[in-house]
Amino acid sequence: MSAGAGLERRIRAANAEGRCALLPYLMAGFPRRAGFEALLERVAARAEIVELGLAFSDPTADGPVIAAAGQAALAEGATLAWLCERVAALRGRLAAGLVLMSYLNPLLARGLERALDELAQAGFEGLIVPDVPLEEAGELRALADARGLALVQLVTPLTPPARVAALAAASRGFVYAVTRTGVTGARAEPAPVADTLARVRAASALPVCAGFGLREPGQVRALRASCDGLVVGTALIERLQRGEDPLPLLESLREAASAAGVTP
Repeated sequence: MSAGAGLERRIRAANAEGRCALLPYLMAGFPRRAGFEALLERVAARAEIVELGLAFSDPTADGPVIAAAGQAALAEGATLAWLCERVAALRGRLAAGLVLMSYLNPLLARGLERALDELAQAGFEGLIVPDVPLEEAGELRALADARGLALVQLVTPLTPPARVAALAAASRGFVYAVTRTGVTGARAEPAPVADTLARVRAASALPVCAGFGLREPGQVRALRASCDGLVVGTALIERLQRGEDPLPLLESLREAASAAGVTP
């Protein structure tokens, strides 16, 4: 199977059922390493793809909520080696696909080829590396392709049309459309987001998934016709920080992502 084919298949299958795919984000090892596997299994049962963040000490694209979760995960000792070991042990029980969200330095520290080998062997299907620009991603993409790992590209509302097309052509699995400028966590406003998503979908043969700032069912209902999948992260992490169960929110977002969901 070519890199990204499984991710695309999962998203398209949800679309064929009349709903946006749901891509929840979890910080690996947060709120604690103990119990994280059970949390991942519960979240994956309500998702097409789970994005697993790898904690890093200088997370330039993360808002304060996810950055704080990353610091807590680092204190817990949540490393790439630990994550791959736990995912490999759990992978046969997960219906959802898994994508790693990591900055480049943790991968380089592990050894790039070794890190990608471990991700593929553990059962990851893709990765997102937000601090590697398109012009510098050739080696990483080639290594990922060779291991069947999809290197997912991000576009933003400020990305020029020609670059949107280039990023869409280089992406694997899906294109990640950042719904706002800045860091994760701030609210996404549906009207300008829909315009951005329309531009990206026109340029991409792959599914387009929207993320950054999606936190409530009303936003999901407003955007579900404009994209193929929806990423939700900060809102789930906030609930985990408060010691709450994130599953009720995830279930309400999943219902809202369906064309049959309750309208506002």
